[in-house]
Amino acid sequence: MNNRAWRKARTAAGLSEVRVHDLRHTFGMRLRAAGVDLEDRQDLLGHHNGNITTHYSKVEIACLIECVELLCCEGHQRPELTLLKRA
Repeated sequence: MNNRAWRKARTAAGLSEVRVHDLRHTFGMRLRAAGVDLEDRQDLLGHHNGNITTHYSKVEIACLIECVELLCCEGHQRPELTLLKRA
């Protein structure tokens, strides 16, 4: 999709370099951030293959950092490191 109306709208919005693909990727990421499950995201993005859907909605690094921070918060017991050795 690169017709005159699309180019004119991008220019008017100050987003002349934005592609439809970029909007689709953002849509997928925002769906995931909102907690929409994979199957629904797949339908909304029009994918037949779930692997493609996950490509469009990768987890953001901030979310991964928050998950790791859960282990370091005060009030949570930190797991001990256990060294296993073969006999």
